Amino acid sequence: MALRLLYLLFCQVLRWLALLARSSAAKDAELLMLRHEVAVLRRQVARPRVDWADRAVLAGLARLLLRPAWRGMLMQPATLLRWHRDLVRRRWTYPNRRGRPALAAELRELVLRLARENPTWGYRRIHGELCRLGYKDKIGASTVWTILQRAGVAPAPARSALTWRRFLRVQARGVLAVDFFTVDTVFLQRLYVLFVIEVATRRVHVLDVTSHPVGARVVQQARNLLMAVGDDLGRFRFLICDRDTKFTAAFDAVFAAEGIEVLRTPVRAPRANQLTSHCTSCG
Repeated sequence: MALRLLYLLFCQVLRWLALLARSSAAKDAELLMLRHEVAVLRRQVARPRVDWADRAVLAGLARLLLRPAWRGMLMQPATLLRWHRDLVRRRWTYPNRRGRPALAAELRELVLRLARENPTWGYRRIHGELCRLGYKDKIGASTVWTILQRAGVAPAPARSALTWRRFLRVQARGVLAVDFFTVDTVFLQRLYVLFVIEVATRRVHVLDVTSHPVGARVVQQARNLLMAVGDDLGRFRFLICDRDTKFTAAFDAVFAAEGIEVLRTPVRAPRANQLTSHCTSCG
């Protein structure tokens, strides 16, 4: 950079020496033309960019100007002072960044993986497992806590709590969900559609379409479903339904006889019924 700066300064000095051979009228005409060009460029460019060579030339010529001539110039006294502060800061700024070295991406991903696969582990337990794996000198317990917090991972008690979302994800292969949705015909007659969905495969069984759903009809459709499933019945363990009165005790007994437990959604908990509600909107 220093050689480039000296080269530019040398070329500029040669151009100034060439001006001595020109007449005053020619130099005055060129000066007026350059001033007008600068005025035109200022209307188009709000803040031109200058490099260090330009700053050195402008700062040197500024010493030869009278103060009243600075009013229309791009460079002001405050600009010269700011350039000087930048030089001082660059002079005393160390090129090498100090502080802790950046943590490897692989180690960060390992921390998050341990947290995902072990919901009951807190940050200290995760740090202990990392020490056993040979990362004792590379990461501390506070660093593990920071990684989990920045990734939005909840503390161990919150992660280990069994929620509906986690229950469905873990037990998806063995879960059925049953519900009604309504359809209005062209004659404005409302029909009730009873359906069952296999949570893992999203396969939907439409059991019945009627304008007057009653408990006895729902029980019969449950029996028809079990016969239709046949050999695949053994892989289902749970049936999720809401607290509709049409799902009677006899309805529960049909599934209990096949070893399927009926789970009722909580009272006033719309998120627990999110799965069947989603199927209703799709229907």
